[in-house]
Amino acid sequence: MRLNTLKPARGSRRAAKRRGRGASAGQGGTAGRGTKGQHSRSGGYHKTGFEGGQMPLQRRLPKVGFTARRSRTGAEVRVHELARFADQSVDLAALKAAHLIPKHADRAKIFASGTLDKPVKVVGLKVTPGARKIIEAAGGSVE
Repeated sequence: MRLNTLKPARGSRRAAKRRGRGASAGQGGTAGRGTKGQHSRSGGYHKTGFEGGQMPLQRRLPKVGFTARRSRTGAEVRVHELARFADQSVDLAALKAAHLIPKHADRAKIFASGTLDKPVKVVGLKVTPGARKIIEAAGGSVE
């Protein structure tokens, strides 16, 4: 078998109708286009979604916002929320167990918001530069 000799099975594809080629071609007279009007003429065209001047469906319906796919699986945690993990390591599983992030989250990022007075060890999470300063100032570490 060669790729340049591949063809669809006999009878699986129907040949296109060659319109406007005379009575012997099978569509005599109007060539299957009906009588008169924009679509019966060659070059008859209108934009996709055009409804004859009526307000098109895509403009009648209200606009709905946009949600990025990445945001559905990501979560955000504030620094002051890490206080409950005093002298412990904080990772994705610990945040899920503490109900700080949703169960379907597969990544989380710690943001600088609030203060931290107890040392915590952050493992396997993204941390903003400001949050890193706060965590290290409290005696914690980021890995």
